Amino acid sequence: MSEASDSTQDSQELLVTIGAGLLTGGISSVDVEDALTGLARTLGISKLRVAALPRGLFLTSGSGDSTKFERIGPDLRFDQTAKLLDIVDALRARRLSVGAAGRMIEIEVHARLPRWPVWLSHLGAVPIGIGLCLLLEPGLINLAFAAFGSLIVAGILAVNGRWPNLRPLLPVSSAFIVSVIVLIGYRLDWLESPLRTIVATLALLLPGSAVVTGLTEISAGALSAGSSRLVSATVQLAMFIAGVAGAAAITGTGAEALRNTQLTDSAWQLSALGVLSATIGLMVYLYTPLEHTLPIVLTIAAAALAQLGFGAEFGAAVGGLAGALTASLVAVILSRLPRGPIWRISYVPAFLIVAPGSFGLLNASQLEFGDGSSVAGGLLAAGATFFSIAIGTVIGATIAHAVEPKDEIVA
Repeated sequence: MSEASDSTQDSQELLVTIGAGLLTGGISSVDVEDALTGLARTLGISKLRVAALPRGLFLTSGSGDSTKFERIGPDLRFDQTAKLLDIVDALRARRLSVGAAGRMIEIEVHARLPRWPVWLSHLGAVPIGIGLCLLLEPGLINLAFAAFGSLIVAGILAVNGRWPNLRPLLPVSSAFIVSVIVLIGYRLDWLESPLRTIVATLALLLPGSAVVTGLTEISAGALSAGSSRLVSATVQLAMFIAGVAGAAAITGTGAEALRNTQLTDSAWQLSALGVLSATIGLMVYLYTPLEHTLPIVLTIAAAALAQLGFGAEFGAAVGGLAGALTASLVAVILSRLPRGPIWRISYVPAFLIVAPGSFGLLNASQLEFGDGSSVAGGLLAAGATFFSIAIGTVIGATIAHAVEPKDEIVA
């Protein structure tokens, strides 16, 4: 085998490793394909053919080469994904060789130890649940139930981490246990508005990001990847609904208790405190890179302010669009500063704020139960919000491409 073919094979292996890592880091299949195609040109491969799916990657570097397939493994932590993006950026800028990049990925990404224990990461669910309850239903009793329910969610996450075979039961089991506790409190007249308390507690587990990413992939023409992601997210949502419905049946709670009503208004001070609490919990849960804390917090604050402000004035759909666009613009601006993080590092946590299922909780509750008077109307409202966030994400990705062409991994 010639030296040139050895070099091509090494480059192809590196591209497969990078592509699989990006997919396990939650990056959409469209952006993975674009990133690998652009990176291949830097490595001297002119005829790369790549097809990325949520759980698999096909890649060949020429007509005479065999096609390589890589099955996607366990998800990467966000700090691992951020490091991988740094390596890709250095490789694209020709600051790293193929061999050095491969060694760095093995040592600094896959073998990278978490900066804090896994149990502490799971406990990030508690400030997330409390913060979201401050946004949705900031009553003292509701906050107490959200905190206790979030501890249960953290325990369920720990069990699923220890026994991965139980992971398919995560949606229905968490929804059932948390809903039983909250609905018992409702039946005892300890709290009102149980739906918002349930959604605040379970929001960390809802697949809002998968829904928006799937819509984004479909809008970009990746029908197979987007459709499979949407089907998976729909099944998870159905299991959440089944868990809540089962809890309502066990506790003898009628449908009127699950109306999407807010009894206590959330003042802007409580909303700000809720966003701060949820941000801290999110950073702990995701293992966000500490060196990028300030850009991440600034992007989150801007996105939350835009979403809450425009959402209160014009509705959830416009709020979602404004939040996604604001997060994109702020992340792009920060990426242009000296030592600023790559666009996506600042954008991802803010995206989880904007995406239904993490911080856009009113929209998630509409998807599950309707607006209290019309399930069809609730589904339409949630669908419009999902599409508006997807549109905002696509626009933001386009802006990032135009402003920072070297950073092709943008959504």
